[in-house]
Amino acid sequence: MAAKHVEFTKEMREAGYTILAPNMLDFHFSLMEKVFHLNGYNVEILKNDGPGVMAEGLKYVHNDTCVPALLVIGQFIDALHSGKYDLNKVALAITQTGGGCRASNYIFLLRKALKKAGLDHIPVISVNMSGLEKASGFQLTIPLLRQVVSSMVYGDCIMHVSNQTRPYELNRGETDVLIERWNNELIDQFNRGGGLSQKEIRANMDRIVADFAAIPRSKEKKTRVGIVGEIYVKYSPLGNNRLEEFLRTQDCEYMLPGVMGFVLFKIDNRIEDIRLYGGNPFKKLLCTFLKKYVQKMERMLIESISTCADFVPPSAFEHTKSLVRDVIGYGCKMGEGWLLTAEMLELAENGYENIICAQPFGCLPNHIAGKGMIRRLTQVHPGINIVPIDYDLSATKVNQENRIRLMLAVANDAEQKRRQQELLIAEDEAKLASCAGDCDACRKHAG
Repeated sequence: MAAKHVEFTKEMREAGYTILAPNMLDFHFSLMEKVFHLNGYNVEILKNDGPGVMAEGLKYVHNDTCVPALLVIGQFIDALHSGKYDLNKVALAITQTGGGCRASNYIFLLRKALKKAGLDHIPVISVNMSGLEKASGFQLTIPLLRQVVSSMVYGDCIMHVSNQTRPYELNRGETDVLIERWNNELIDQFNRGGGLSQKEIRANMDRIVADFAAIPRSKEKKTRVGIVGEIYVKYSPLGNNRLEEFLRTQDCEYMLPGVMGFVLFKIDNRIEDIRLYGGNPFKKLLCTFLKKYVQKMERMLIESISTCADFVPPSAFEHTKSLVRDVIGYGCKMGEGWLLTAEMLELAENGYENIICAQPFGCLPNHIAGKGMIRRLTQVHPGINIVPIDYDLSATKVNQENRIRLMLAVANDAEQKRRQQELLIAEDEAKLASCAGDCDACRKHAG
């Protein structure tokens, strides 16, 4: 018999309960926060961090649990203990993927932690599309899902173009100012009920790309770094010890795969399950429709970024999936599963061959599909340079950053050798073009 829990009811929603949700991607989540407000939910994305979050996580969650659970639950408990919220008028929201990943069980760990802290009267909302739990006061309606997807598309667009602009800006800080301006612009459109139709989304993304392309930038070439890993640790500054901030100090250009790819991965998994094992044909039809809708949004994103030659657009999901057809099975889908392996090949194909694989302690699927695939990936894509970085509450930031510095040193050395080789080839070609064939370069070429 399932244990009883406090349900988030319609009465709680109408009473204006504050719904706390953990942070992961600042820009994406700030837009989603506004979308939920427009739909009558008083959602607040948590920003608290620091040693208090880790201490609360370790206090109320077993330390053998994966790091994302420790940090997410620690962030919740730390916020509730801060005195900022009315504990009789607050709820918590957490996602459930429904797969074999332990993330599906975070909600039970959270409720256990709340009980231990004497806060088990606080309702916890399961945000899922798998029918795992339902709450009368919270529903993922089709209009709401459309708006959430729109926020993801905008977030991915700005993430891609800003990451390719910031390292080269001539006027430091201009990229971040533009990000803030677009955040305000999009929220203002949401307030007016705009910015959500496909026509408006495409027009906004075209403007976003044009605005970032207009920022004065240098033409120098910098070492390109890709970031992959478990979704929370890959994106969350709290989870990866502010990895992006560190990379900005290392004179390199870094890129993360977009959230849209992960959304398509989760939808595609439902279809793949039915193909492999059988299942409800209506569910397959619904997932196929949803996948086509998200792919249409993805296509708009790629087309908008492709309008500027200065930017490398992300690859389409189906192409990314095809990259691992003979590398890892599509049935390997726990956690990030085959998508993690595919994202490394996608980044390498797009010029980001130096890759940081962010691995949280306790995430076995990530270690298998990430670190465990490095040798195979070096065979498929010679020249790929992958460094796995373990993120654990006991791991030191200094050690993590030093390993990344070593990876960058190897990458810079390889890049210098490549450029020297290009110069030698160019010199030989120049000699070939300017002599009658009787010189060392010509004899070397003939040989």
